[in-house]
Amino acid sequence: MALFGEKFLSKLEMQSLSEVIAEAEKNTSGEIRVVVRRRRHWKERKLQLPEVALNEFHRLGMGKTRDRTGVLIMLLMSERKFQIIADEGIHAKVEEGTWDRFASEMSEHFKDGRFYHGISETIRAVGSELAKHFPRKSDDTDELSNEIIEQ
Repeated sequence: MALFGEKFLSKLEMQSLSEVIAEAEKNTSGEIRVVVRRRRHWKERKLQLPEVALNEFHRLGMGKTRDRTGVLIMLLMSERKFQIIADEGIHAKVEEGTWDRFASEMSEHFKDGRFYHGISETIRAVGSELAKHFPRKSDDTDELSNEIIEQ
């Protein structure tokens, strides 16, 4: 995917990130999704990024996981912005400031143009955090696709 004339993620990197998600979810009942896209239409352009991300979270059915343990990492690369959204089941257990810390770390990678590394490290960090509070259950199923959504 090329934005602003620079390489963001190759198809191989996108596939690799899907594998990173699968690996990160092995020890948790949590679900992680990554979306890379632009704003869809003029109505969406009036919304702040958290609102756009929350709408995407619901559009993807992430609030319907069994234990409300979905995490969305949404990147609006055309605007060079991103948002991490976690479902309500997670907020009750994860320490305040955790998502801000992950976002800050990802931002540092992005400043150096290391998009793949920043996203993959964030996925791993989210997976580790989810595993602490939501360990994988014996009857756990992968409720959401691990594929990176690119729109």
